[in-house]
Amino acid sequence: MLTIGVLKEPGKETRVSLNPDIAASFVKNNIKVLLEADAGAKAFHSNQQYEGAGVQIANRSEILTQNDILLSINLPDHETLNNLKPGSVIIGVFQPLFHVAKMEELAKKDITLFSLDMLPRTTRAQAMDVLSSQANIAGYKAVLLAANVFPRYFPMFMTAAGSIPPAKMLILGAGVAGLQAVATARRLGCVVDVFDTRPAVKEEVMSLGAKFVEVEGAADASKAGGYAVEQSEDFQQRQKAKIAEHAAKADVIITTAQIPGRKAPILITKEMIANMKAGSVIIDLAAFSGGNTDFTKDNETIVENGVTIIGDSALYATAPSDASKMYSKNIQNFLKLIIDKDGQLNLNFEDDLVKGACIAHEGKIVNERVAGMLQAV
Repeated sequence: MLTIGVLKEPGKETRVSLNPDIAASFVKNNIKVLLEADAGAKAFHSNQQYEGAGVQIANRSEILTQNDILLSINLPDHETLNNLKPGSVIIGVFQPLFHVAKMEELAKKDITLFSLDMLPRTTRAQAMDVLSSQANIAGYKAVLLAANVFPRYFPMFMTAAGSIPPAKMLILGAGVAGLQAVATARRLGCVVDVFDTRPAVKEEVMSLGAKFVEVEGAADASKAGGYAVEQSEDFQQRQKAKIAEHAAKADVIITTAQIPGRKAPILITKEMIANMKAGSVIIDLAAFSGGNTDFTKDNETIVENGVTIIGDSALYATAPSDASKMYSKNIQNFLKLIIDKDGQLNLNFEDDLVKGACIAHEGKIVNERVAGMLQAV
């Protein structure tokens, strides 16, 4: 019988790889599911709920020695990996382009490593696209966080004591997080401007009631999977001027621009922040990879010239129940690619999604992008 093991996540991580409903679907298909005790507690799923779904609660050592597929959103620690059953498959979100040396180390172990953030960004992959499902939550939460920190109202109010103008929000990046931020900000009554280097997203932005800020001459980003791409020096100068103009008028800025495997581009400079209004708020969702401002620090709040800059690339963790629900569904859809109808492991590397997400197999790095970065070191 195939065995799926689910580990308790380390540190401040609030999500769990499988919620009870998705775990139950595997149990019904004659797949054994082992869950480390309290792995779902921070996502408000009790051990009793899992047991009711047919999941067996086990200690960490039992899971490591019995599993065929190990689910851990974050990369397990060195000790855990050393005690892992040989031949195991590990699935999570490991950001391999930022941890290439670690990936090389792991490749030498007898494990197969899948990182779902490396899935090709294709239509077929949407059902298992963990980046999009989690970014949706992050965009929503970024606006709510800004509303809590911002010292004034978001919507327009007309009262006997006077009128309050609506807050002006600038959103940099119209990917999944950016578009959800637009929708949420508009529902809260903000006037929203959106900047993105991809002209193709203009229609989506406008359909949500925001204004699209255009800078002509952007490099084609249609094949970048929703990420930013590096731009020419001339474009960067014109982009900088346009962003500076809008930043000076903005009450709130939400930034989302990232480049795979590279430091996030600086879009809001210290000069721009110096010209922003006191009390303004910046929420930087690209904080993990360096941030989109000169002052961003991940998991920290910085106040500069009266502007509050919050770096948080894991805002989805503030909605752990729904974040886990969507992540679990992504996992379920990916596992359909590597578990056959008889409930047996079947690693079909002819499938472009299986191949694209696989980082290490049979003692070596098999992902071309990660291998290329190793060669460049």
